[in-house]
Amino acid sequence: MNKRLQWWKTGNRKYLGILGLIWLASALCDRVWFAVDNSVPAWDEADYLTGSLNYWQALQHPEWFSGEWWTNLWQLSSKIPPFTYIATAIIQHVLGRGTDQATLVLLLFHAILIGSVYGLGVQLFNRRVGLWAAGLTVLLPGLYRYRLEFLLDYPLTAVVTLSFFCLTVWRTQSLKPVIAKPQLNYQSLLWVMIFGLSLGLALMVKQTALFFLFIPIIWVIVGTIRRRNWGRLAQLIAGLLVSVLIFGSWYRTNWLLILTSGKRATLDSAIAEGDPALNTLDAWLYYGKILPYLVSWVLLLVPIVGLILYWRNKDRRLGTEDVFSTQRGAEVNAEGRRGFQTRYGLGGLGWSFGWLAVFLIGGYLLCSLNVNKDARYILPLLPVFSLVLASGLVLWQGRFGQQVRWGTVGLASVLMVLNLFPLGGAFLTHFLSPRVQHFPYLGQPVPLAQVIDEIIQVSPNLQTTLGVLPSTPEINQHNLNYYGALRDFQVYGRQVGVREKQVEQDARSLSWFVTKTGDQGSIPEAQAAIVEKVEKGGEFQLQKTWDLPDGSLLKLYHRHQPFVKVTKVNSKQSIVGAGLATKPGFSLITYQQNSPLSVVEGSDKIQLNRVILPETAPPGLPVPVTYEWTGDWQSLESGIVLLTWHSLEGGYQYQWLHDHGIGMGSLYPDSPINSQLSTVNPKLPKYQVIERMAMLPRADIPAGTYTLKATYLHRETGETYPISVPTVRIKIDPKASTTPAPELDLITQFRTLAATLPKGSDSLEAIFEQTGRINQYDPIQDYLVQADLALTHRLKLEPQRLDLAYALALSKVLQVDSQGAIAALQRVVQLDPKNPYAHAYLAFVYLYEWQGKAAQNALKPALNLNPNLSELQALSGIAALMQGNLIKTWYFLDKFVISPE
Repeated sequence: MNKRLQWWKTGNRKYLGILGLIWLASALCDRVWFAVDNSVPAWDEADYLTGSLNYWQALQHPEWFSGEWWTNLWQLSSKIPPFTYIATAIIQHVLGRGTDQATLVLLLFHAILIGSVYGLGVQLFNRRVGLWAAGLTVLLPGLYRYRLEFLLDYPLTAVVTLSFFCLTVWRTQSLKPVIAKPQLNYQSLLWVMIFGLSLGLALMVKQTALFFLFIPIIWVIVGTIRRRNWGRLAQLIAGLLVSVLIFGSWYRTNWLLILTSGKRATLDSAIAEGDPALNTLDAWLYYGKILPYLVSWVLLLVPIVGLILYWRNKDRRLGTEDVFSTQRGAEVNAEGRRGFQTRYGLGGLGWSFGWLAVFLIGGYLLCSLNVNKDARYILPLLPVFSLVLASGLVLWQGRFGQQVRWGTVGLASVLMVLNLFPLGGAFLTHFLSPRVQHFPYLGQPVPLAQVIDEIIQVSPNLQTTLGVLPSTPEINQHNLNYYGALRDFQVYGRQVGVREKQVEQDARSLSWFVTKTGDQGSIPEAQAAIVEKVEKGGEFQLQKTWDLPDGSLLKLYHRHQPFVKVTKVNSKQSIVGAGLATKPGFSLITYQQNSPLSVVEGSDKIQLNRVILPETAPPGLPVPVTYEWTGDWQSLESGIVLLTWHSLEGGYQYQWLHDHGIGMGSLYPDSPINSQLSTVNPKLPKYQVIERMAMLPRADIPAGTYTLKATYLHRETGETYPISVPTVRIKIDPKASTTPAPELDLITQFRTLAATLPKGSDSLEAIFEQTGRINQYDPIQDYLVQADLALTHRLKLEPQRLDLAYALALSKVLQVDSQGAIAALQRVVQLDPKNPYAHAYLAFVYLYEWQGKAAQNALKPALNLNPNLSELQALSGIAALMQGNLIKTWYFLDKFVISPE
């Protein structure tokens, strides 16, 4: 067995004990920092913390053998690999939820990093170098700075270093002559499997792991092929296949969103931040210029001088003690080490430094090739670079060698403390370790939790979307969203008012907004317009204010008439008219049941008590309508109402729909007030839900009088029953004046967008732009679930409705339900066979599922209908590529490029 690996298997109490003390000392320093820090997480940190809570919630009720559950699990984080989230979720499951608990996961990754660096040092040099390098990872400013933030870069650094260590061990063994000892082969196979596991985990932390591991992997593959060591090559391929088993499911589920979001994460961010273009020298020197700040001048210059002095005097040192020997009198002395290297062709120090250079230079070049640049993006280079620095320190020999080493580490430790805690010494850090100061915030906490508490207190039965208008590190949509997630996801924070053309819709679509005085942070130009509408438009009232530490004021606004209102009613209370109010100055008619309805104990049927709407309205324009529902909480929360407004004269031939979940899907099922209502109980208290919304009569319906038919649909069971409706009448007249109405409910907006799908690519840009806006108002996209269930039920009754078929297909696509989308689009193709876009949509979903042959078959009718349509050429080319037909791929893509369309 390679004696250099014995430390890993049997351990060395002295060295591993010191390694443990290094980790413990740094962990204590980190936890002291977190204990005194009163700051709130900024944008990225809050977003990642929320991601960990999403997985915490999903893992409360796992279904390990359900493919649908796994798909939903991977879709919780569709753009960012979820390993860090999952690891943090497990910790929070054990220790509770919160920032302090979540950041404990960084200690786990810190231990992995220290152990991996030590292992690399032992493998390439000796225990002495490994121990010094492990200590330097604690003292490097670039690492301790980001070890105190809940970002993905430090976990990525740890797992990438672990993966590189495993690859190094396996490569070292692969360079030896093949010896007929089965245990060596088994050991090599074990290490390549561990490498595959670590590579898979690295790619499940962040996609940029490939920036650092791609070149070393290619280097090893090429070297193995050159030596014709086919058995080792097979082992490496097996290890890579193990990594695919780890990361493959998540990437396969989310590959399209990963690709489409790449531009925003790289090009758009680089442009916004003013990063240098790739055709400039600055782009390639960017990371080199900031290296002294990430390492500190002390830890950079002293080791470099040590390396220079050693290499200048190396000829005079021949025959003296080898400073890279493991230890005096141990298993490998200087002569034995040189014999080991000669025997196995490792080439001495040149081999070790050369292998490190492959990782460092390859990672540097690929990171520089990324147009979006940030200091934290090259953190995985620092632990490996610490081995070079540790070598330089060890090479300080002679009378003052020990003093230089400990003096350097001591000064670096002082600089770390001065950079992390406000203890003075700014003059020292300014010259020796600049630009990495990261003090804890010792002032009063920003009252974000109080904002969430106020919303829940006012609306305890509702799930709320809070419009967040400022965007500062202390107050932004991400950290308010995080504090809402800590309250069992009852409040979501979203930034709205970003686009000027959507300001009006944003202001009219939410019931809660938060603004602040003073600095607004990184905001778009349209923000001032929506702040004006919220604060001075008359639709909102100032709910509460808080003083902020910077002297500004945080203001919470609530709509005078919320879109949904929930009240609890008792068995003797007459509920007709309770809680209803209408705007003065507008002619609205109230329709109610013939006599006041009292709550009936034991009845589990939903009741529609009143409907308020105008007497007349023109077609094709929103019409205000108010519904008042009553029932037990479970039925209300699980209910979808299928509302059909149909002509009295022409029957159901002329109609429009207003299907939606009761409370527009915002009834909060896990409210502590309602937690006891999940069981069947004949004496359950009744609740009244008032909805203020707008419906949309179709533009092509004839004039006449219309009335309402209502059906209840249970989300989980599929149970349906008719709902008794007041005698409602509305006259549709093209000459009628319009009545001011709120925004259309999200399902109506969605169905309106879906109706444009037959137009093809001309409509897609508007569809995805508007669904992106709608998704801000409903962060969990429950409106898609409501639409899906309602449309599925209606298509059972009216299977020939093409508009409903298109809408159902779009809902399946937006829910990333590929199998459901295929089934829905197959129905669309049957109902609309002459539309080439219908076939193209079906082919696209097949391609998403990597079914090239099925996509090609779906495209054949479309190509017969319109062979020159550019979208069909592109899809056909991709389908051919998936089947490995390069000639057909070239044919279709060439036609796509020269297509006049």
